Amino acid sequence: MIAKSADLRERVEALPGMHRLLPALRGLAPAYLVGGAVRDILRGSSSVDLDLAVEGDALAQARTLAERLGGTAVEHERFGTATVKADGLALDLAATRRETYPAPGALPLVEPASLGDDLARRDFTVNAMAVDLSGAEVGRLRGGNAGLRDLEAGTVRVLHDASFVDDPTRLLRALRYECRLGFRMDPHTEALAGEAVRAEAPATVSGPRVRDELLDLLAEAEFAAGLERMRALGLDRALHPALDAAPELAAGAALGAAGTGADRLLAALAALVAGAPDELVPWLDRLGLAAGPRERVARAARNARGIASTLHERSPAPSELYALLTPEPPETLALALALGAPGEPILRFAADLRHVRLDISGDDLVGAGVAQSPAIGRALEATLRRKLDGELQGRDEELRAALQAAEGRS
Repeated sequence: MIAKSADLRERVEALPGMHRLLPALRGLAPAYLVGGAVRDILRGSSSVDLDLAVEGDALAQARTLAERLGGTAVEHERFGTATVKADGLALDLAATRRETYPAPGALPLVEPASLGDDLARRDFTVNAMAVDLSGAEVGRLRGGNAGLRDLEAGTVRVLHDASFVDDPTRLLRALRYECRLGFRMDPHTEALAGEAVRAEAPATVSGPRVRDELLDLLAEAEFAAGLERMRALGLDRALHPALDAAPELAAGAALGAAGTGADRLLAALAALVAGAPDELVPWLDRLGLAAGPRERVARAARNARGIASTLHERSPAPSELYALLTPEPPETLALALALGAPGEPILRFAADLRHVRLDISGDDLVGAGVAQSPAIGRALEATLRRKLDGELQGRDEELRAALQAAEGRS
């Protein structure tokens, strides 16, 4: 239920930490709660993000708040923002500002401005509202008429026609809000989105900014609906000509992550890349993924289909299954399940086989008189295979088998 003015102040005061923050703001420059927190409290949802817009020097205000709250302030002078943390309370402060875009997709140029200008620069009407946090005005809604109407109607609406051209990452953000809130772009906004896609606006944005918005979309519980919309708008192909949003496959990979220990986001991303890995793995470099996650996504995209095919063709012995799957990251297993691989062997490996270890080591073989050589490693590998296949029980049997293997008697 959308909050009315009478109870909005109560909802603001009930936010975690607000009983400490409001007194600390007394006597300082006017400050406003902005962004998603306002949208969420108006809808009656909980919000953990406290973003404050300050009509004045946000850095100086952050230092004063940190002192009053007994916390710390981390300043980001380049952006004119600061983060204050104090005993479980965390808030981000930014000076109210105006933005202009020197070129499509470029980072904006900012200059100090009024609260009205600050709200007008935001992405969607439902995020372009503010609530007073100062003095007797606490709880007063600012700039909220269009946002309130769109909250009531369940609409994602841009604030101006050049919005998606100025910042094409808003295309992905619009889909994320549709998923999260159960909303829908209004016809005009959707038409503008289609025009921006056809004009190849997404190509003007840096890879890391696309990565952040794409992963945020994949983090939504209902992200598959967002991928379906991405495909319908042609946004996937605009991000890369070989990219297929593949909502069902990505949802299956995310589901498979639960039983395989995979990272849900990386498994879903691998599903998007799996349709054309030779072309799309280099795209991961443009996104700026860290080396570890990039390699996991790339291996999953390249290898999951072959593993699914192998497991369909035959039922390997446990030692063979171990050899097949041990080199793979969990994301490969999750994606293989989404591609139709039989679940029993993969889940058995994930739950049991990949954790199997010998109770002996090379030191035990050396202690039993085996000379140091590569034969020790080969003997241990052979012994592990026999243990996986249920042929050995306990340390003594393992040691005997390893000694035989080291001596070439098995």
